[in-house]
Amino acid sequence: MSKWNFYTSKEIKPEGWLRRQLEIQAEGLSGNLHKIWPDIRDSAWIGGDREGWERVPYWLDGFIPLAYLLENEEMIATVKKYIDAIVSAQDVDGWICPCEKEKRAKYDTWAIQLICKVLKVYYDCSGDERIPDVIYRVLKNYYDMLKSGEMTLFGWGKYRWFETFISLNFLYKNYEEDWIKDLAKIIKQQGFDYNSVTESWKKPSHNWLRKTHIVNIAMMLKSEAVSHELLGEEYTDNAERLREILDKYNGTAFEGFTGDEVLSGLDPTRGTECCAVVEQMYSYEEIFAHTGDNKWAERLEVLGFNALPATLSEDMWTHQYVQQVNQIACQKTMIMAPWSTNGHYAHTFGLEPNFGCCTANFNQGWPKFALSAFMHKDNTIINSVMLPSVLNADGITIKLETNYPFENKMHYYIDTEKDFNFVVRIPSFGKNLKVNGTDAETKDLEIAIVQGKTEIEVEFTATPFLKKRPNDLYALQMGSLLFSVPIAYEKKMREYTKKGVERKFPYCDYQFIPQTSWNYSYSDNDFSVEFNGVGDIPFSQENPPLTVKANMQQINWGLKFPYRSIARKTPKSTEPISKVQKIELCPYGCARLRMTEMPVLK
Repeated sequence: MSKWNFYTSKEIKPEGWLRRQLEIQAEGLSGNLHKIWPDIRDSAWIGGDREGWERVPYWLDGFIPLAYLLENEEMIATVKKYIDAIVSAQDVDGWICPCEKEKRAKYDTWAIQLICKVLKVYYDCSGDERIPDVIYRVLKNYYDMLKSGEMTLFGWGKYRWFETFISLNFLYKNYEEDWIKDLAKIIKQQGFDYNSVTESWKKPSHNWLRKTHIVNIAMMLKSEAVSHELLGEEYTDNAERLREILDKYNGTAFEGFTGDEVLSGLDPTRGTECCAVVEQMYSYEEIFAHTGDNKWAERLEVLGFNALPATLSEDMWTHQYVQQVNQIACQKTMIMAPWSTNGHYAHTFGLEPNFGCCTANFNQGWPKFALSAFMHKDNTIINSVMLPSVLNADGITIKLETNYPFENKMHYYIDTEKDFNFVVRIPSFGKNLKVNGTDAETKDLEIAIVQGKTEIEVEFTATPFLKKRPNDLYALQMGSLLFSVPIAYEKKMREYTKKGVERKFPYCDYQFIPQTSWNYSYSDNDFSVEFNGVGDIPFSQENPPLTVKANMQQINWGLKFPYRSIARKTPKSTEPISKVQKIELCPYGCARLRMTEMPVLK
């Protein structure tokens, strides 16, 4: 049994800055992709002639919970239009993907794994009673073909086998039939074992391989957590062992990994794919739910508050394919691109600045993060991530008012018809914990809530510190937030049509050209913090909700040869070339151009 269970979008509703963030997403590309992008608008999934594989399921995976979290009737109607088309096209034998019967054996069944996960998401949001049987027939057909040898796992399906367990676990909970466990074993047996290739993670490669593909690896981290129970295996926290290897050789300041597209080492100018950010977040959400181990929720926060907003434009009409920790410009790179396998425009902002997978897949990041705010088990509810939200379930209402992570103050308003146990996860960095104004031991709060109304105020402090990074560089962090030197920029817009796909404002391509200095180092570790209030755009570079002032000096950093817009991995020299200046740093997620890993002058 899972340690914690997720609530649905019927039970959790976003509030405050989180609701505004989801509204921006709905007003941007996520909420309009089906109107403008042929691979969604004219997809074979709904009877069209465009892509009939991963893109519609990827998009629905985020669009569905976004629509229901916001209770947006127009979006919900769109959800139902797509789901009705997909369900009505299901074959009598259970097959559901848009693929002719004679071509099934060569159809990469990653799409089956993904659409079943999406159908479960839709069922959780809508309660549509058709869906359990639809998933049952899809997976029973999958089982029959795999068991008979008519089909085997290959390609992406082989390397993403564990994604099937999201729907398999749901199915077994509802049906408890032996073939479901047998299918689980077959899928693992035919799936790829990442434990066998960890040596290949230790050195950056320019060869495109699925075993070092950053998105596969981000997904894979949850594999043991989601599969071990159905397989009857002991849980060993293998994800932690693999994460330590990945972090040692490919780690980033925001606790993700470089991958542009394959694992790319420790250089802070290497890219991290947008898909990898949202998939790693989802892995951590699932691992925390299955294990209850707080480290995964804390790492989820760091990704969600930093890497996720950083890779999206403020209006969320565009995104990057890869983001850089030290990102001094987002301009087309001349000569050979500085990535492992990506193109010249991969770090610019656009509709699909490298491949379209991220265009569809980034949508899941914020909605699923919002659904991780509260979880439950038996008579206990946990506030797992302190996101402003209202929970309304089983006669219990909990409203959390907060500007966390920008402020470390939480106010809970509880109105319940019954007694229950309430847990507030306190991050490991929290100090000087106060509950209703009284000092408390800094650990998770466990409070017995009785019938009626209760108010709880929780507050703690977090101190800015310089986190050691490779190559004698440091990153400023406070709580779950990283801080960067923001670089002002000019936006250069490009509208055009390519392969029948139109890019026009606001979903055209943009290059960001730096206008201010970026070649800084820290002079000391004296920092002052100022809270400015959360504005209409929570992760705004012009109006960040929180800033930290630091003493800094310019140095001769230099550009990476032969590029004109990529910083060196490390500075040419740490000799100061300016006097000490007070520089205002903003949260990493607010800064689209930024320097994050920098030296400290001795």
